[in-house]
Amino acid sequence: MSPDSSEQTLVHPDPSFYRARAKDYVELHDQVETSVGLLNSLEAFLSTFQKDLSAVSGQISDLQDRSKDIEKRLKSRRKIEKPLACLITDITIPPYLATLILDSDVGESWILSIEEFERRLDTAKGRSRVKAARDLGEVSEGLRIVAATKLRAFFLALFQPIRSNVTTNMQVMQTSVLLKYKPLFAFLQRQAPNVAHEIQRSYVGAARVYYETGFRRYARSLGWIKSRTVEKLETIVSSERDRDMAVDPGRLAHGKIEGPGVTLAYMADDKTHKEPVEALARSLLLVFMDNATAEYTFVTTFFTVDPLIMSEEAETAFSPGLLSPDGRERRMSAAASEHGARRNRAASIVSARGMQSLQSLAVAVKEEQASSDAIWKQIMDPVLEYTQIFFANTLEPVPPAVPLLTIIRLTEDVMAEIQKRACPPAESFIFSLRLKMWPVFQKVMTEHVEALKKLAEGANAGYFSRTAATTDAVVSNICKRYVVMFNSFVTLTEQTEETMIFSNLLRLRQELAKLITRHTEQISDPVSKATSQSTVYEGLLQGLSKGTHLTAHLKSQQEIAYWANLEEEARRKIVATNQLKSRR
Repeated sequence: MSPDSSEQTLVHPDPSFYRARAKDYVELHDQVETSVGLLNSLEAFLSTFQKDLSAVSGQISDLQDRSKDIEKRLKSRRKIEKPLACLITDITIPPYLATLILDSDVGESWILSIEEFERRLDTAKGRSRVKAARDLGEVSEGLRIVAATKLRAFFLALFQPIRSNVTTNMQVMQTSVLLKYKPLFAFLQRQAPNVAHEIQRSYVGAARVYYETGFRRYARSLGWIKSRTVEKLETIVSSERDRDMAVDPGRLAHGKIEGPGVTLAYMADDKTHKEPVEALARSLLLVFMDNATAEYTFVTTFFTVDPLIMSEEAETAFSPGLLSPDGRERRMSAAASEHGARRNRAASIVSARGMQSLQSLAVAVKEEQASSDAIWKQIMDPVLEYTQIFFANTLEPVPPAVPLLTIIRLTEDVMAEIQKRACPPAESFIFSLRLKMWPVFQKVMTEHVEALKKLAEGANAGYFSRTAATTDAVVSNICKRYVVMFNSFVTLTEQTEETMIFSNLLRLRQELAKLITRHTEQISDPVSKATSQSTVYEGLLQGLSKGTHLTAHLKSQQEIAYWANLEEEARRKIVATNQLKSRR
């Protein structure tokens, strides 16, 4: 077959060939049509899906934005959740607290409960813009009135034993009972000032009656004992008392707080019981000191208005940045807390106001002290009067110099102890007593000096006329009294430079030296004269040298040196005179 015939066969096949495969071609055509339809449907679906996907993407973006906003709001809610919960807890009155105030009597269970109740009251008042707090205001006010009424009756009942029975132990009542219930009284001071003032006046009246009765009876008993031993002033020249011839350490011991026991009131019932005037003064001053300082401590502790200590949660609840109804304030507060520069500026403002705060604090402390002093004075005024009267009677008639100085030293020791116990009004009172006694002491010493001066000058008229003619016995007794007075003064005086004491002793010594010189001038023989002087000086030295605790004092050493020089000079005169006689 030729090539042309082959090409003709391929291009123009046999029709039967196609007819035999017509069914396959039809099926293939249908499949192609179906595929084209499916592709068209898929194209339409993909187009729709793309549109839906774009819509879903937008919705997801919106949901993400809403989620972020919800998360921010959640953080804000969580930030105020705790203080808000504390606020709700604080402004509401728990049933058990209301039941306690309404149905129970005042007792120890009230101490902590009343503080909790007051914190809730203050919180509710501080959050008056909150409607819930305003709604609870009437309930809280009613409970406050009930609590104040019950506390008033409770404290007035506590004061009754003080008012009605002087044997009540005031210190035990104060420390064991009243101070235990101080938080209840502090509640009244802050929440019911009128009731607190009424209770304060009631206590002042009860305590005043208590101390007035007790001190009146005690001072009267001491006065009875004092009247049994009247010890008048006798000068160093005219005294004939045996006790002026020797130092009495037992009586000098009354010049200190630490010493013999105090005189008790029942001792006055024994008509034979006697006490020296300085012992009675010491007893009264020690009783006054203990009661006055204890009362002042109680007054400053119990009646001082203390601020209520708020809990940390309550302070957080009061924060305006967290619970302010204005969201803008919250944002500003949060922003301020995040910036150190603003905190530093606020700190500098506080520092600038620090001086004003200190000044305000000083003024407040001064006002509190003035208030405490006024309350104390109202209570102790009768005691001060009885003490002052007793000491006025003690100085009339004027006691001898040594007992008087003993009382003065006692007032100084008591004043120092009162100062340690921080009782300014009592310290001022004792200081005034001390000031009144120093002029009396100066007058007593002047009388001693003048009496010795008149005797030394040989005055023959007036009160000392009977002692104008001196004898060895008279001079010896005067020297012994001088030694006793000097040693007693040194025992009572710790400071070496006390002008009031040693200037008077110096004047007395000068007059005594003149007296010895005048007395020995009556002897014509020089040896006998010098021997008499030496004997007197030696007696003085022996008296001044007794006791190592006395000779250790600087003034004792100076006094011994003075008389030792005179004694040595007298001995030199004896030796010189004897040598002169032997040469002749």
